[in-house]
Amino acid sequence: MILDKDLQSIQEVRDMMKKAVAAQKEIQNWDQAQVDALVKAIANACIANVEPLAKMAHEETGFGIWQDKVIKNLLGSKITYEYIKDMKTVGVIREDREKRLMEIAVPVGVVAALIPSTNPTSTTMYKTLISVKAGNAIIVSPHPNAKKCILETVRIIQEAARAAGAPDGLIQCIELTTIQATNTLMQHPDTGIILATGGTPMVKAAYSSGNPALGVGPGNGPSFIERSANIPEAVKHILDSKTFDNGTICASEQSIVTESCIADEVRAEVKRQGGYFMTQEQSERVEKMIMRANNTMNPAIVGKSVQAIAKMAGIVVPKDARVLVSEQTEVGPKNPYSREKLCPILAFFVEDTWEKCCEKSIAILQNEGAGHTMTIHSSNTEIIRQFALKKPVSRLLVNTPGALGGVGATTNLAPALTLGCGAVGGSATSDNVSPLNLFNIRRVAWGVRELENLRKTAPVPAAELCAASDFSAPAAGNLNTADVERITREILAAMLAKK
Repeated sequence: MILDKDLQSIQEVRDMMKKAVAAQKEIQNWDQAQVDALVKAIANACIANVEPLAKMAHEETGFGIWQDKVIKNLLGSKITYEYIKDMKTVGVIREDREKRLMEIAVPVGVVAALIPSTNPTSTTMYKTLISVKAGNAIIVSPHPNAKKCILETVRIIQEAARAAGAPDGLIQCIELTTIQATNTLMQHPDTGIILATGGTPMVKAAYSSGNPALGVGPGNGPSFIERSANIPEAVKHILDSKTFDNGTICASEQSIVTESCIADEVRAEVKRQGGYFMTQEQSERVEKMIMRANNTMNPAIVGKSVQAIAKMAGIVVPKDARVLVSEQTEVGPKNPYSREKLCPILAFFVEDTWEKCCEKSIAILQNEGAGHTMTIHSSNTEIIRQFALKKPVSRLLVNTPGALGGVGATTNLAPALTLGCGAVGGSATSDNVSPLNLFNIRRVAWGVRELENLRKTAPVPAAELCAASDFSAPAAGNLNTADVERITREILAAMLAKK
C-alpha cells in the first residue's frame, strides 16, 4: 500500500519524535562541559559554511543579498555562540547558601523549530545552538520555499554533532514538508516547546497547538528622527538597515517619523544617501504591489531590490536608488505604507512636535507591529526616556540600525533571530529568545522558619483590638482630627499591652 504524502509526513514526524525523546534523555545525563563541547563543534561547523549556505539560501528563495546573508549566518553561529558559551544551563545553575535556595536547570525536552524562508540558514543555526545549549533535542520544520538550504544546514550540523558524540536523533529536520507534518510536530504530546518564527497564521497555530510556544508577531517599526539627532548619521543607520538583505529582517525600519522643523533637512539627506521620494502617481502604483487582495503582504516583493520592485510596478527610478520613499499622512490597515514591508520601501511622516511624533509612532505600532521594535535617533535623553516609557515595543533602539540592533548585532541585546513581542504583541515573551528561555528551573528551598515564628509575627485581629481597648468612639459623622489621634493612641496602647 502506498500512503499519500500527508500521511507519510505525519509518520515521519512521529518516528522523528521517538528518536528525539530518546536522544534528549541521553544528553540529559551530560554535564556542562560535555554540552559546551557539543555546542562548540556545531558552531564551528556552521561558521565554516556561512558563505556557501548564504549563497544557497539566496539562490533558492530569491530573497535578499547573499553577502548580507553571510553576516546573518555569522550572527546565527559565531555571534550567538560567543554570547551563550559561558552560560550555566546544565545541573545546578545557582546556589544561595545564605537564603538556602538552589536552582537546577531542567531542559524542556524536544524543541519544535519552525524556520522562515526569509532567514532560513541563519535561523536554523541559531535555534539549534540555543536548543542544544539548554540540553534539548530539536526537530526542524523548514519552510517549503527554503527546504533545500535548510536541509543542507541541518546535514552539516548533524555531521558535526555526530563527530562530537551526540546521540542519533538529537538534531533532525522534516523532509516531507506538509502542513500536516508541521501540525503533527506542534501538537505532539512529546513536544516540549515550539519556537515559531514566520507569518502570523503559523504563529497563531503554534499558540493554539496545546503545547508551550514562543512565537513572534510582525514588525512594523517606525524610526523617529528628533531635532537633536545627528541627521546624516541617523539617515545612514536607517538606510543601511532597510537595505540590509533587502529589508528581510522584521526589526528593520518601516517608516521615518520626523519633526517639521527639520523635515526639509531630513528629506535632503535621505535623497543624498540614495532614498528616492516617489511622486503620488508612483506611490499609488507601488502601493498596489505591497499587499495582496486578502490584505496580507505580497510575497513577490519580499527581499527584492528597489529596481525589481519598480519594474513590477511599472515605474522608472534612478539606477542608484537604494530605497523607495513615500510621503504619507494617514495610518490604518488599508494603507500599505503604514504596515510592515519586508523590502526597501519606507513611509515618511512629518509632525509638528516630538509629542505628536510620539503619538504617530504609537498609532503605527498599534496598526501593526505592537510589541516588536522601533528606533529613535536623538541626543535628548529625556525624550528618549519618554519614548521608552510610552511605546508599546519590546525593544527601543537608540542611534543604531533597527535590523542589526534588534537582533543584537550592533547592540548588547542577546543575539537572536526570534524576537518576542510581549503580551501586547500576543507573544509569551518580550525577550530576544536565548537558551535561558528553553529550560525550566527546579527550585530547592530549605525551611528557615517554624509555625510558631509565623504566629508571633501575625497581626492582632481588629475586633480583638477593639475589645481590648475601652475607647469611646464619637457618633457617626462627628469624627474630627482630635478623635482620630485619640483613637490611634488607644489602639497602639492596646497592642503594646497584649504583647
